[in-house]
Amino acid sequence: MQKDSKQLWAECLAVIKDIVPQATYKTWFLPIEPLSYEGNKFTIQVPTQFFYEYLEANLVNILKMTLKRVFGENITLKYRVLVGSGYGTPPKSHPGDIVIAGQEPEKLVPEPRNKQEPTKAPGPFPVPIQDFETQLIPRYNFDNFYEGLSNRLVRAVSLKIASEPGKTAFNPLFIYGASGVGKTHLCHAIGVKIRDLYPTKRVLYASSNLFRLQYTDAVRKNSINDFLSFYQSLDVLILDDIHELIGLNKTQETFFQIFNNLHQLGKQLILTCDRAPVDLQGMEERLISRLKWGMTAQLERPELELRKKILRNKIELEGLEIPDDVFDFIAENVTENVRDLEGVLVSLMANTVVAGKEIDLSLAKQVISQSIRLERKQLTIKAIQEIVCRYFNINESLIHTKSRKREIVQARQITMYFSKKYTDSSLAHIGKVVGGKDHATVLYAIKMVEDQMAVNKPFKSTMTTLETCLRK
Repeated sequence: MQKDSKQLWAECLAVIKDIVPQATYKTWFLPIEPLSYEGNKFTIQVPTQFFYEYLEANLVNILKMTLKRVFGENITLKYRVLVGSGYGTPPKSHPGDIVIAGQEPEKLVPEPRNKQEPTKAPGPFPVPIQDFETQLIPRYNFDNFYEGLSNRLVRAVSLKIASEPGKTAFNPLFIYGASGVGKTHLCHAIGVKIRDLYPTKRVLYASSNLFRLQYTDAVRKNSINDFLSFYQSLDVLILDDIHELIGLNKTQETFFQIFNNLHQLGKQLILTCDRAPVDLQGMEERLISRLKWGMTAQLERPELELRKKILRNKIELEGLEIPDDVFDFIAENVTENVRDLEGVLVSLMANTVVAGKEIDLSLAKQVISQSIRLERKQLTIKAIQEIVCRYFNINESLIHTKSRKREIVQARQITMYFSKKYTDSSLAHIGKVVGGKDHATVLYAIKMVEDQMAVNKPFKSTMTTLETCLRK
């Protein structure tokens, strides 16, 4: 007996459920309704145009594979997209067909859509304050967000915001920096502190990816008003990794609306990103302008003393005993971010607990070399200057003159750039050593080098060659 479309789709769902996350399965596959199976044509109904586009962009390969497995090779999938019904707009047809067997797709006319009741606010966040889930992680607090030169300003600003959310000039607070330097930790610390001081305030931490998924679900369920009402009811919104909204125009428009509403009401916004607002290509200009309204602060990679402070604390928490030479080696070589420090300690623990190895310098070098590139020598500003001048065949003494010759200026700026990247020296110290310049000149030099690398391929190639020389 030939199976009908519902039976066949049930078999498809059983296959899909085993290969995708539960949230994906519930959001993007359960709402699909099988309509008919005639010949080699299987027709399904999807709720909205957006739903169809998301399937096509992200999940079409899973659909193809599953249909071939259940129906066989010669199968054509056709969509019936229901849009606009219930809002005074007639449904539209859309050629949303996946042609698996190479056949010409058939155009379908969608049926009228029944008006559905709006759903509750999206996501796992109930509205009543007594049940409100902040998504904050209490262990990420100011007590273990240690202060150093690289984070002193932004830490002080964050504490000020936590004490008076929405009432300072730092709204929004836009924190940017490379992965692993502590942006997420700081966000949670602010939120945790606010909740300690103001227990009734509605504080929400959310990743931009979660925000996007919630928005998508709201569109699918025709519950955008509930989505907006929920977010606009917040006292503090902490949105992590806002660069993940790049290219998502509809999501950006919705966030723009939420941003404006919260800001006008004097609510606090805290945002993180992997780059400065001016570098957010693909983000709407009007949204970028809003992001620059308050305080923009960069979290830089931790300097040596801060790395030692973080490392010492984590060692104590884990109950490890690490020789001084191993401690110094880790602190001096794991320089990029805190996550790398944590990863090295976890690996050392695994080697001692599981493999029974003693923690010594040899083991530390082995563990570190598996996750990061070890520098063969500790670079100094003077060493960098020697290598750069030798490469450009320039007398080192010329670096310290006031000469404005292009090749000398370039060598000076490159020396400053690499000194900032490969040493723990302050900008003021780098400027003092390289030509007796001030810290503003060093900042300008670094920016000039970065700008040239972004637009000038030969110059970037030169920088890559120089970096190879520095690492030898």
